[in-house]
Amino acid sequence: MGNNFSVNLNTKVPHRHDDGCGVCRRIEQTRQGKNPYFVRELETGYVVIGDYQRFPGYSLFLCKEHVAELHFLEPEFRTRFLQEMALTAEAVYNAFQPDKLNYELLGVGNNRHMHWHFFPRREGDTPSPGPVWQLSPAELYDPAFLPSPDELEHMKEKLNKELEKLLENGASGRF
Repeated sequence: MGNNFSVNLNTKVPHRHDDGCGVCRRIEQTRQGKNPYFVRELETGYVVIGDYQRFPGYSLFLCKEHVAELHFLEPEFRTRFLQEMALTAEAVYNAFQPDKLNYELLGVGNNRHMHWHFFPRREGDTPSPGPVWQLSPAELYDPAFLPSPDELEHMKEKLNKELEKLLENGASGRF
């Protein structure tokens, strides 16, 4: 698998792109304008709607840096990445109004690249209380949970609107 090294001009932090990484491939699709789930680019990552909506409003924040652990990031970038994660989480919460928002920072196998998952949870959305991963892959990734183009556009608009509100407030130092 080839590695490409480049510099993120926004942060001046060198980062590595790994052609074998699923998250890097999704980021490349986004950069090429070929990711229909793309919502917004932030300084340290990309906000996207999840492909499968078993949990309506499921969204992700993909780190621009190809690293597996938070402590591998330069301190300034890490701080900004966590600020933008919190901003994204708040926007997901505001857009989709869950009972509780679950956060997970994952990456394993061919996705060993930090990416936050935001699961808007609702009372009774799983057979028993607990993590979303108690559901089988067949249920989580059932094609019935792929949003229609109209549904996807509506979700993207809702989330982007909330991001915009929070970013406007960020001028006052909140984010």
